Amino acid sequence: MNTHHRPDIRLVVTDMDGTLLDADGRVPDSLWPLLAELDRRGIVFCPASGRQYATLADQFAAVDDGGMVYIAENGTYVVRGGAEISSDPLDPAVASWLVKAVRQLTDEGVDAGAVVCGKRSAYVERSDEAFMAEVRKYYHRHRIVEDATAIDDEVLKVALFDFGRAEVTTAPALAPLVDSHQVVVSSEHWVDVMAPTADKGEAVRRLQRELGITAAQTMVFGDYLNDLQMLDAADWSYAMAEAHPEVRRRARHQAPSNTENGVVRTIRQVLGLPAED
Repeated sequence: MNTHHRPDIRLVVTDMDGTLLDADGRVPDSLWPLLAELDRRGIVFCPASGRQYATLADQFAAVDDGGMVYIAENGTYVVRGGAEISSDPLDPAVASWLVKAVRQLTDEGVDAGAVVCGKRSAYVERSDEAFMAEVRKYYHRHRIVEDATAIDDEVLKVALFDFGRAEVTTAPALAPLVDSHQVVVSSEHWVDVMAPTADKGEAVRRLQRELGITAAQTMVFGDYLNDLQMLDAADWSYAMAEAHPEVRRRARHQAPSNTENGVVRTIRQVLGLPAED
């Protein structure tokens, strides 16, 4: 790259798990000084995750002065400065069908559970510690309920956690929805079901319109199948070194692995900032 002609980056969007977060699931310390520098340059930084908005807001509470932008729940909920920019709720009847489908799977011996992801909270019927430990990682605001088909909240998505391999066990059971909804395997153990028009890519494009930013001014980082559409929304699209093969094929560039602080290192390199010590 010609060092005298660096791209005019105005928006940086990064997935969290397997992308920005380190091997222990933590935000790397080197991100915080970089965020201050991005802010100084007028560059918007946006986490984009299957995680809940409340969870993302907690993770960035130390640096969020009230104006940060978040793409939560795999693109179904976009929030800027605490106010909703867009949301793409799931039909309540579909949410109920999914809860019942997971009940059926567990009756058949599949070790799985459903998380009904509402705007105000996540809701689960299963309450054993092994399952709740997984829920707490991604959904800081959650409630155990008797009947997850009878909640009073707007549902953004339903996430299914499978202690086995989601692609093999739970995803096939959702075949009736594949043609009509977004059914996304977001990691080895999670499958997310969302409204047909909802995905991280659409969320990035909505954010670009809101901010007056183009694809040529956007950097995006991802590692898994739920990041594919997001990569298409940016000229500067990066797959992490350990990314799913399909993600590596779709991205225009490759970044070092999340365990090698790939997101921070790549942003610094592209913007011409000195490397971290």
